[in-house]
Amino acid sequence: MPAAVLHSTVLDTLGRRITAGELRAGAVLTLQELGAEFGVSRTVAREVMRMLEGLGLVRSSRRVGLVVLGIESWNVLDPRVIAWRLEGPGRLAQLRTLTELRHAVEPLAAAGAARYAPVEVRTELMDIAQRMRALGEAGEATQAEFLALDIRMHQLLLRASGNELFGALSELVTAVLSGRTALGLMPASPVPAALDGHEAVARAVALGDPVAAQRAMAGIVDEVQGSLPDDAGVAAS
Repeated sequence: MPAAVLHSTVLDTLGRRITAGELRAGAVLTLQELGAEFGVSRTVAREVMRMLEGLGLVRSSRRVGLVVLGIESWNVLDPRVIAWRLEGPGRLAQLRTLTELRHAVEPLAAAGAARYAPVEVRTELMDIAQRMRALGEAGEATQAEFLALDIRMHQLLLRASGNELFGALSELVTAVLSGRTALGLMPASPVPAALDGHEAVARAVALGDPVAAQRAMAGIVDEVQGSLPDDAGVAAS
């Protein structure tokens, strides 16, 4: 098996175990144990541990090994950590916290896009909203098609917001939108309110109206929050 595949397989397995709580804070891992379990060399095991350490999931301790760290040390905004958490038993709690972050950021990003987005971005946003409307009303949209358009719109808004920190969160928003679909929290067909909301955001950005853009985006994220199950607030342990 190629080294890159081995790295990915071992990294994903250990990342899921740690973020799911199967390996709790304080647990100790050794290169020898990892090599025996996964059938990999010490070089591969060491590289995986470096990657996990870079994500804040473990800490190297002399004469002890690699100590698993608690969530307060994790790089919780890294797309890999997000993906692992969305695959684990705490997926709904993770989706809740990601949605709350969206609520704090995306309305302001939409307002920023209304101020700073170049003409080509404003045009593309209108095109995306119209395509979402056409697909939704014709009943021809597959979840994959609609999701791709939805992701593209939110990425454009974040990146055109005039705030590089918002732009850096575009992959995070991709993860939460994909996570809703994977968890079956998206309707079989787009609801009219979602179509209206995305169209309203695109129109406000095209017209350069930051107040309307912020209000419309807040409405979109409000709908997302309202659709989460009640147990989405239960944290993983």
